[in-house]
Amino acid sequence: MKKFWNFIENKATESQPASVELRIEGDIVDDNNVWVYEWFGEPSASPNAFKNELNKYSGQDLTVWIDSYGGSVFAGASIYNSLKEHKGKITVKVDGKAMSAASVIAMAGDEILMSPVAIMMIHNPLTGVYGDMHELRKTADVLDTVKDSIINAYLTKTSKSREEISQLMDIETYMSANDAVSRGFADGVLYQDQPLDIANMGAFTFNKLDIVNSTKQSIQQAIKLFGSSRDNKIEKEKLLLELELI
Repeated sequence: MKKFWNFIENKATESQPASVELRIEGDIVDDNNVWVYEWFGEPSASPNAFKNELNKYSGQDLTVWIDSYGGSVFAGASIYNSLKEHKGKITVKVDGKAMSAASVIAMAGDEILMSPVAIMMIHNPLTGVYGDMHELRKTADVLDTVKDSIINAYLTKTSKSREEISQLMDIETYMSANDAVSRGFADGVLYQDQPLDIANMGAFTFNKLDIVNSTKQSIQQAIKLFGSSRDNKIEKEKLLLELELI
């Protein structure tokens, strides 16, 4: 099976010491679901196999490259714990995307760096369920608990409050590299000679709520431009109806 991760051992040169890189690319899955990915030959990661291979590099510094949409929150938490327990510095570099459970794994880094074209996304945990009203309410309670545990990983890295992080997860927040740094989810942007001026940086976050608010504001501005004529009143009513439907 093509693994979700790949360890690369770089030999020492005249200018660089020996180093170890870890590339995480693929779906993050629980151990008992690996057989499905093996059957179809898809890349995946399971916590137990990952731990066994990671132990081979105990005591060595690691550069962890991440490009993943995420997957199982429980598998992601296990890999996060393995990296946090690793004896050696962990430098995380997001070169494409660190979404969902992959963003949790990224929080294990002693230093987190993002490519200027990379994206980090955080959201509430999701699941599918079948059953009566009692099962559905119980599942919702479980999701609340899972969310609380995910917040702990973000809370440890950022200086944000639990309530702020919860709100970002509620609206499914997509962060550019600069925004991730300004919010404390990352420490720097790759390939930049000068450190970012966080104090004067305008935050940019792509999320659904921002788009809705922006659209409403545009419509409200358009309404102000209309006069009092009958035709304009009709157009104004159409815009107001559109505003209510957003």
